[in-house]
Amino acid sequence: MEKQIITEGKFRYIEIGEGTPIIILHGLMGGLSNFQGVTDHFPKKGYKILIPELPIYSLPMLKTNVKQFAKFLERFIEFKGLNDVILLGNSLGGHIGLLHTKLYPEMVRALVITGSSGLYESAMGDGYPRRGDYEFIKKKAENVFYDPAIATKEIVDEVFATVNDRNKIVKTLAIAKSAIRHNMSKDLPKMRTPTCIIWGENDSVTPPDVAKLFHELLPDSELFWIKECGHAPMMEHPEEFNQVLDAWLEKRGF
Repeated sequence: MEKQIITEGKFRYIEIGEGTPIIILHGLMGGLSNFQGVTDHFPKKGYKILIPELPIYSLPMLKTNVKQFAKFLERFIEFKGLNDVILLGNSLGGHIGLLHTKLYPEMVRALVITGSSGLYESAMGDGYPRRGDYEFIKKKAENVFYDPAIATKEIVDEVFATVNDRNKIVKTLAIAKSAIRHNMSKDLPKMRTPTCIIWGENDSVTPPDVAKLFHELLPDSELFWIKECGHAPMMEHPEEFNQVLDAWLEKRGF
């Protein structure tokens, strides 16, 4: 992403635009650039976009879990002096947004989740990733999308580097286990924050039934489908994703 990363205090983040704050939460293997379409579109519509770099690999092992990431987000919001934020999370980022909303409901005006963990997650379905096997990693990266061409060499190289970094892969597996432990099925019915669920019809990481269950359990939620789309709708169909979110935000008066 060509946007400048700001380093301030303990935080590294991107900030664009002025207006209602939308905080974007990236996934476990997802970088800040995954939301290029969102960051290009919403500042023009009167929103301030903030993308904090989550401390996925920088916290001590005992603090490498979903709950600590949700607390990190709370500290970031306090640091920026924000209130009534809209949280937008993909994959692990959606899970962090959900848990943060449960812990600090007064801070969150609305929640947007796409391909979120929190109920079910099969990203580690094949067990320990094969270090050194580039073709295996390439195939895994391609399977995240409906159109395998979205998994560019840059994306595959980044995942390959992570898998071959012992510290990062140990923490990646710890986070995956933490996501399973922090199942939110009992919490969701008590969470009344307006929630927009945008899901790829062909998501193989968090299948469509997961989206239906989120919709069923969250009292104030709406579910939108994107056709021919995998686990990251904002990357695979950025214009359609923006249209869906735009219309929902307008309808809800956000």
